[in-house]
Amino acid sequence: MSTSQPSYEQNYGSEEHVLADHLIGLEKAALEKWFKGDTSGYEALWSARSFTYFDAVVTERVDDHETIKRFLSTIRGKLFAERYEIRSPRVQAGQDMAVLTYQLFAKTNLIDMEYNVIEVFQKEETEWHVIHSTWSFIRPMDKTFPNINKVV
Repeated sequence: MSTSQPSYEQNYGSEEHVLADHLIGLEKAALEKWFKGDTSGYEALWSARSFTYFDAVVTERVDDHETIKRFLSTIRGKLFAERYEIRSPRVQAGQDMAVLTYQLFAKTNLIDMEYNVIEVFQKEETEWHVIHSTWSFIRPMDKTFPNINKVV
């Protein structure tokens, strides 16, 4: 067994490796912009046709791209981090759909991020877009938020 890749990846065929690298690359490109205050990466990655979103600090599901676009406009230019870390990314794929899960860690100017992230991708014509996104706190019962800044 190779130690250079997780054990589940050893069951991947070459197409699955290419897809996993592509989807993780799309997510990393969106995060690169995100942590520079630019929300356009997620605005483009998240499906305009069919999108839902759960966030750790919002009690209800967002049910469309227009609503998330309005939310993104309220934080554009306000969230920054010098670096971030994606841990244990994993892509599980079926025909024209895939799920990316990972843990995200970043110390930002607003909050310390420690999230479990779930991105459900669907191939729309020739491009992959996220049709559902969930960002939930890792072990929320252990969290305290004494210094959280208001984002909106």
